[in-house]
Amino acid sequence: MPDAVAATTKDRVNIAHRLKHTAARMPYKRAVVCPAGRDRRGRIAYTHLTFEQLDRESDNLARGLDRAGIVRGTKTVLMVKPGIDFFVLIFALFKVGAVPVVVDPGMGVQRMLRCLESTAPEAFIGIPAAHGVRVLFPRYFRSVHIAVTAGRRLFWGGPTLESLSEGPWQSYSPAPTRRDETAAILFTTGSTGPAKGVIYTHGNFDAQIQQIQDHFAIGEDEIDLPTFPLFALFDPALGMTAVIPDMDPRKPAKADPEKIIGPIIHHGVTNMFASPALLDHVGRFGRKNDVRLPSLRRVVSAGAPVSPANIDRFAGMLADTAEVHTPYGATEAVPVASIGSREILSETRTLSEKGYGICVGRALAHTPIRIIRISEAPIAAWDDSLRANTGEIGEIIVRGDLVTRGYYELPRADALAKIEDGEHFWHRMGDLGWQDRKGRIWFCGRKSHRVVTPAGDMYTIPCEAVFNNHPEVFRSALVGIGDPPHQEPVICIERQPGRAGPRNGDLEKELLAMAAQNPLTASIRTVLFHPAFPVDIRHNAKIFREKLAVWAAARVRRK
Repeated sequence: MPDAVAATTKDRVNIAHRLKHTAARMPYKRAVVCPAGRDRRGRIAYTHLTFEQLDRESDNLARGLDRAGIVRGTKTVLMVKPGIDFFVLIFALFKVGAVPVVVDPGMGVQRMLRCLESTAPEAFIGIPAAHGVRVLFPRYFRSVHIAVTAGRRLFWGGPTLESLSEGPWQSYSPAPTRRDETAAILFTTGSTGPAKGVIYTHGNFDAQIQQIQDHFAIGEDEIDLPTFPLFALFDPALGMTAVIPDMDPRKPAKADPEKIIGPIIHHGVTNMFASPALLDHVGRFGRKNDVRLPSLRRVVSAGAPVSPANIDRFAGMLADTAEVHTPYGATEAVPVASIGSREILSETRTLSEKGYGICVGRALAHTPIRIIRISEAPIAAWDDSLRANTGEIGEIIVRGDLVTRGYYELPRADALAKIEDGEHFWHRMGDLGWQDRKGRIWFCGRKSHRVVTPAGDMYTIPCEAVFNNHPEVFRSALVGIGDPPHQEPVICIERQPGRAGPRNGDLEKELLAMAAQNPLTASIRTVLFHPAFPVDIRHNAKIFREKLAVWAAARVRRK
C-alpha cells in the first residue's frame, strides 16, 4: 500500500507547485517587474510583484475562476497582453487545472479564429479588443459559455479579472493534476502548413523547466529579460525575476534597442531570451554605439536559425565569461539540443559558411536525437533500419519527457509525426540535418522546403549559406519551381537595406559566379531579387518559402 501511495504522489505534477515553493523560500524576491509609464522627469517607472505576492494574487484569482466555472479541464482561450496580470492569470489557471489555449495573433485573424474554433473552448479570457473579435465573429466561439474580461468590461457582460480576485487572501492548493494530464494547448505558427494545436501535459512543462534549469545552470539570483511572452512563463517556475521590456512582442525587429538595453543595465539582468531578429537589431545598435552589457551571463536565442554573424555582433557586447546560446527545438519539443557562441565562432562558423548547415549542438541530457532516412510516409514503429548513415542528411527525430505526445484531434498529423518505440515514442521534427563524429547536429532546413531535382535533393540552409557570404545579401532563400522530382532550383535574394551597391544585373552575375564554384549550388541558374521576404511576424526570421515559391514561379513564367 505505501508503494502505491508513493507512485500516485510521484504521478501528481502541477507547475504551480514550483511557484509556491519559490514563494516559501524567497517570499520577498521580485517575481515580475513591468514598466508602468514615466515620471515627471521622463524616467521609466516600474511596478512589480514579489514571489509571495504573485502566489497570493494567483491564489485569489484561482478561487474566483473556480467560482465562475473555470475548473480542472476547462479549455480556456487566453488573449491577454504580457504584464503582471498575465502572470497572475496563467498561474491561477494552472492552479485550478484549467487548460489554456494559446494562439499566436501574428498568424492573422482568420487563421487564428479557425484554430480557436477547432478546440471548442468553454471559456474565454481576454482584453477588451479580444472580446471585440469574439463578438464580431460569434460562430467561432459557439462553445464559449464563460467570458472574463482583463480590463474594462463593456456591453458583453461577464466578470472581470479584478472582480474575480476580490476578497481577503486564502491559500489555494493547486489541483492534483497527473503528469500525463493536458496542461495547455499551444498552436504552432503554421509556417510550413496548417497550424496545429500541440497538447502539452503537466509532465512536459515540468521536464522542460528542469531541462532548462540544469543545462543552463540557472541560479536563484538570476534576473531574466524575456522578449517572448511564452518563455516569460518559465521565469517564476525557475525562480528567476522576469523584467518585462517595453516592446511589442509581435514585432521584435522593430523594438527600440534602447528599451531593451536600458532594463538590462538598470536591473542587472543576467539572462535574456531573444528571437534572432531582435538579437540582430539590438546587436547592430550595440556595435554602432559601443554598448557593453557586463551583467549578462547568457543570451538564449531560438525560434529560427541564428546566423554566426548575428551571434558575433551580439557577443561583442558581453563579458568574456558570457555566451550566446542557440538551443534547438520546436513547439512540440524544446529544448532538445544546444550550442554556445564560443564553439560557434571558433569552429562551426567557418563550416556553416561553406555549406555544412547550421550547427545546433549536441543533444541535451535525457533527450536522445537520431537521424533517419527521408520519407514522407507515416512510420508506425521504430526499426534500426530507419537510421541514416553517419554524415548523411536525413530527418531529425527526438525522444524524451519534454517531447509532446500529439496534436489536438489530429490523428493523421499524429501518425505522420510520431514513431512508436515500445513504451516510448519518437517525434519527427520535420527538419533535415546530419550528425558529425563529435555528436553535433547540423540543421539543413525543413523537410518540406528541400528542392527535389533530377540530379538529387538540394537543401535550403547549406545552399543559402553560399549566397549569404556576399556582403550585398541580407538573406537568401532557395525555392523549387515545378513538381518533384523535376523541380528547378531558384535562389531568391533580399538585398542589404539602405545600401547603394551594384545594380541587380551586376550582382546577379557575381552571385551566379559564386554559385558555380560550389558543388552545392552549381546547378542554380536563376537569381530573383525580392524587396522584402515574407516572414513570420513573431520572429521576423522564419521565411515563408511556400509564398516565395509561388512568387518565384510567376516571375520565371513572365521571363
